[in-house]
Amino acid sequence: MGRLIARRPVVRVGPAGSRSRPDSIAVEEPLELRVDGKPLAVTMRTPGHDVELAHGFLHTEGVIGSVDDIHDARYCDSRDDEGRNTYNVLDLGLTPGVPAPVTGVERNFYTTSSCGVCGKASLDAVRTKTRHSPATDDVTIRYDVLATLPDALRARQQVFDRTGGLHAAGLFTPTGELLVVREDVGRHNAVDKVVGWALLNGRIPARGLILIVSGRTSFELAQKAVMAGIPILGAVSAPSSLAIDLAAESGLTLAGFIRNGNLNLYSRPERVNVEAAEVRTTYRA
Repeated sequence: MGRLIARRPVVRVGPAGSRSRPDSIAVEEPLELRVDGKPLAVTMRTPGHDVELAHGFLHTEGVIGSVDDIHDARYCDSRDDEGRNTYNVLDLGLTPGVPAPVTGVERNFYTTSSCGVCGKASLDAVRTKTRHSPATDDVTIRYDVLATLPDALRARQQVFDRTGGLHAAGLFTPTGELLVVREDVGRHNAVDKVVGWALLNGRIPARGLILIVSGRTSFELAQKAVMAGIPILGAVSAPSSLAIDLAAESGLTLAGFIRNGNLNLYSRPERVNVEAAEVRTTYRA
């Protein structure tokens, strides 16, 4: 797993005392994204699938609409103190005619939970920017299938098994087939990698697919799902209020607290077939 895992000394303390040993730690390194040679954004990420991350980021931020909008991607010559390539600077060339991103733009165009911008302006920005609204997607999924997807995602988190320190995102079909899983120290990066994979494999708009994330659902993650045309977003933890508002306004089905056979539906619940839950309730009665 090369650059994904590092070894660091740790002192393990417990009732039996303490002892020193090496521990497996998830790697975190900066990635500078450039567009046509000009710096655009820096994100802290787990190395790997950087081209997917870059495609996903540019798509979910509205810079590109299809894979054809980028004609090449290459690592720039960034070196560490020993002269080795760090692979931490990636330059993407836009296809002639594709407008350049706004100068000086930061990691997110609209908002994050920490940037201080919120409310209706943020919702309007995503709704007017997306090219692939999920509102008209008529996909449905059985409740009992949706309830199993976080466990299916967790079973494929190889780096998490070694480190316990990564978020994950996965794209599923309505029958529960896992198409792709990506891990990263940043939940937004994990989703960007998944969206980038879908873009590079001709799956955008991601109609009829389900995005599952390992943590909570922020406005940013709901935004990325909407921008990619994903109709259903599920998470093992809670959504934020703005994520719920965006889902409701954009036609995204948002599920949270998917644990132990239970889940909450915050928007567009008609996409989840709850007959299995109703049968179980009747049987118990």
